[in-house]
Amino acid sequence: MLTTFRILSFLEGVSYLLILFVTMPLKYIWNNGYPNKVIGMAHGFLFLAYIVMALMMKSRQKWDAKTLGIVLACSIIPFGTFWMDKKYLRHS
Repeated sequence: MLTTFRILSFLEGVSYLLILFVTMPLKYIWNNGYPNKVIGMAHGFLFLAYIVMALMMKSRQKWDAKTLGIVLACSIIPFGTFWMDKKYLRHS
């Protein structure tokens, strides 16, 4: 389960960065919204899966409420999931 969550958090982080730095400029600078729809849909699925998996990992990793809050907040901060993986998952 830990490996699955690590992979999921990596993919969620990459999809978020793609939205911020690739598809949003395509949409708003070059008026091409299609990549945003495709990557946005994938990111939405990955984001929800990340939240569910984080909640499932809480008891498995023995996280307190503060740690869970940090792990969940990392999903909305650019590069946050990569930091979270290093801080909370890599040494588990």
